[in-house]
Amino acid sequence: MSERSGRSGIGRDLAGTAALVTGASSGIGEATARALAARGAAVALVARRAERLERLAGEIEKAGGRAVALAADVTDGGAAADVVARAVDRFGRLDTVVANAGVMLLGPVEHAEVSDWEQMVSLNVMGCLYVARAALGELLRAARQSADKVADLVLVSSIAGRRADAGSAVYNLTKHGVGAFAEALRQEVTQRHVRVSVVEPGPVTTELTSHLSPELRARADERWRDVTVLEADDIADAIEYIVTRPRHVAVNELVVRPSESVF
Repeated sequence: MSERSGRSGIGRDLAGTAALVTGASSGIGEATARALAARGAAVALVARRAERLERLAGEIEKAGGRAVALAADVTDGGAAADVVARAVDRFGRLDTVVANAGVMLLGPVEHAEVSDWEQMVSLNVMGCLYVARAALGELLRAARQSADKVADLVLVSSIAGRRADAGSAVYNLTKHGVGAFAEALRQEVTQRHVRVSVVEPGPVTTELTSHLSPELRARADERWRDVTVLEADDIADAIEYIVTRPRHVAVNELVVRPSESVF
């Protein structure tokens, strides 16, 4: 039996590593921070809502983990760079970055508010780019110097980045852009063992739909009425799987849909 075939499928431990998660004040980001902390990573929690981050950090530490709350608005490039620097200053390293912060503001193009477009592009695209750019040097350093000689950048996209739907044009645009960026960056750094992955969830029970108008929310509820939708923990589990693979394994794209979904 080869060394590889005899290995456990559980994946590597994250003890001694450090992670940064954006959008960590709720939903997928919060669930991911908890999952990574449970696997041993020290976690920098990033979002705008400081109170929620402080509460989450306290809960992680009470459970025996390590966490720091770093309130920041990653749509500001300077703030994104600063929060990465603060995380490294606190933990001395950065092995995993999960760029999860995002917003979904749907509606037909004809009657759209341009401010909604600007908000989505600012957070879903530029926020992702700012965090990735600020963290890249630290991830490359971790891949060179850490015990496991590997680092991970995970970008949370959506099934909206794989298909386009009426009423979702600019949201689709932002999520398609995340996927394109991830693939191009992957090609740039994969041979230096920074793994770039994009996760594309289907409908998840989070605060994301709370920004929709009552009419659009009702339409979404009707669309998924007979489907058991995903929970934030389902996506956190997928992200945990990605970042705990052995060094020679890269899961670059992962689609997670409800099993009953045809979309």
